[in-house]
Amino acid sequence: MAYATAADVQARMTRSLTEDEQSVCTALLCDASVIIDAYRSDASANAKRAVACRMVIRALGTDVDVPQGATQGAMSALGYYQSWIIGGGGSVGELYLTKSDKLMLGGGDSIGIKSPLEDMTYEGYNSNAL
Repeated sequence: MAYATAADVQARMTRSLTEDEQSVCTALLCDASVIIDAYRSDASANAKRAVACRMVIRALGTDVDVPQGATQGAMSALGYYQSWIIGGGGSVGELYLTKSDKLMLGGGDSIGIKSPLEDMTYEGYNSNAL
């Protein structure tokens, strides 16, 4: 069971989905729902819908000439040089949960989500209070 529809994804995109993309989108939404349930099945329905849409949009890409997920890029003119660095956290075309997706699903305080050292204090100094 998918937590979102192709129409939900389309409403969040800056371009129109083709017919082929709509059928791929429907299949990816089912896959995204499995990933979400494996991570946090007790999350709210609204969070699951939003995260499923975000995952599929990342997988489908955008209409700009920069690859989805690129964190750095370089271009040149007459030498015909172009280079893109895809950041950690996922690959182009792959369904994955980002840190903000995990927070939306309510996974912020689970083991493996953050280091137990993040909540420690040092002689009364709490770094989270800043």
